[in-house]
Amino acid sequence: MNYLVTITVFFPALTAIFLLFLKTRNHIVFASIISSIITFILSLILFLSYDKSLGGIQFIDHIKWIDSFNIKSSYLVGIDGFSAPLVLLTGLLSLVAFMASWRIQSRVKEYFIWILLLQMSVLGVFTSLDLLLFFVFFEFELIPMYMLISIWGSGRKEYSATKFVIFTLAGGAFMLIAILALFSSSSVTNLSMVSIPELGIIGIPELIAGQKLVIPASIIFIFFFIAFAVKLPLWPLHNWLPDAHTDAPTAVSIMLAGVLLKMAGYGLFRINLGFFQETLGFQIFDYSNILAILGTISIIYGAIVTLRQTDLKRLIAYSSISHMGYVLLGFSAMTNSQNFSLYSLNGSAMQMFTHGTITGLSFLTVGLIYDRTHTRDINKLGALTRKMPMIALFFMISGLASLGLPGFSGFVSEIMIFLGTYKIYPVYTIISAFGVVLAAGYILWMTQRALFGDNRLEKDDKTYDFNSLKDASYFDLLPAFIITIPIILIGIWPNIFIDFFDLGIKEIIR
Repeated sequence: MNYLVTITVFFPALTAIFLLFLKTRNHIVFASIISSIITFILSLILFLSYDKSLGGIQFIDHIKWIDSFNIKSSYLVGIDGFSAPLVLLTGLLSLVAFMASWRIQSRVKEYFIWILLLQMSVLGVFTSLDLLLFFVFFEFELIPMYMLISIWGSGRKEYSATKFVIFTLAGGAFMLIAILALFSSSSVTNLSMVSIPELGIIGIPELIAGQKLVIPASIIFIFFFIAFAVKLPLWPLHNWLPDAHTDAPTAVSIMLAGVLLKMAGYGLFRINLGFFQETLGFQIFDYSNILAILGTISIIYGAIVTLRQTDLKRLIAYSSISHMGYVLLGFSAMTNSQNFSLYSLNGSAMQMFTHGTITGLSFLTVGLIYDRTHTRDINKLGALTRKMPMIALFFMISGLASLGLPGFSGFVSEIMIFLGTYKIYPVYTIISAFGVVLAAGYILWMTQRALFGDNRLEKDDKTYDFNSLKDASYFDLLPAFIITIPIILIGIWPNIFIDFFDLGIKEIIR
């Protein structure tokens, strides 16, 4: 054990404790941003240090946690080719979120403590290799998210925060029932999510392989799927997302869209795909057609509803429902245990990463626009390129990447999904491809109305001084520049992440 993963996961929590002893606002902000830089560096070290030639789980930390009542649950963390890029994504977007929060004025210490704890919980989800530990981290993020939205949000912040908690708690209840059912229905006593021969650990997938469970495996699979479908979110369990995004502060929206939704995608791969390939009486492949239909509906429904939005944040929130539908579409492209479409599965994993960076940039630039214009109403904006050319530039980059323009990361993941799913589900793929057309419609409409033409707010409100608008400072633009790097880098050189995801997914499907 080298404890590098443990240090990466819990360093934000240590910083939160350290903040309790600080008095001045500037010291609190400075310490928090430095902590996010260190955590990002640690996540980058983990990513770059992962040995692809060896594969498997690396940087393992193992401490016995519960070893009684026939239950063996451990503090077991580590990374593989699938989780390493998501840990890096969390470090990157956390850095951007902290830098975007430097202007926060009210209850500064509490704000940064909660966002640090949120960062810790997400890192814990992506590195947990024990099912019970995974559940603890997965549910813990509810607490900081509720506090961040309900205290520092806007609009109907208490309503949106409560709605988020109710939906997510309901999903968590399904997961807990699935864990209990899995434990009571087989010889599973060790809750490890993977097998680690060097530690003598046999993971759940191997323990239930070939068994016909007392509680049908199909029921357990569905309960896990519902838990992750709420968080992803998929139609018709998506209703909480637009409200949470609209009323959350900018940094929280970045974290919510960028990494919290990806926790669900990670669970689909690690648990739904990893656990239920060889169980007697059930095959995940029997459900792939249903998953493809749900993914297609989410893509088209999310895009159509997005076309009707006039609030910038609400528009991006609904577009996330559409884009996360691509994750499920790519995930569903499998027919039997001997015939996986690795291309579409890799595209689905890439979509999680690319959507995180693109949507993170979108919410960051919308926050910068709102700070200066005090409105997110697209019908009241216009001509922002004249006064805020740099903000407009990064806003356009996020929009063009979101609609899948070649040269940006969004194109790479979507084309991989389409190429992988077409040979298995040609009809669903063709229908889903219209989501790209609809995306082009709402993205181009949004950018044209908000960035070009005449400023309509100045015409409607004579007290509004359009000429007083100023572009972002260098420090405001720094996080936008940082998050733009992977959007362009992946568009030019996608193999830098595809190799990792391919290695991790091959090990998951064994």
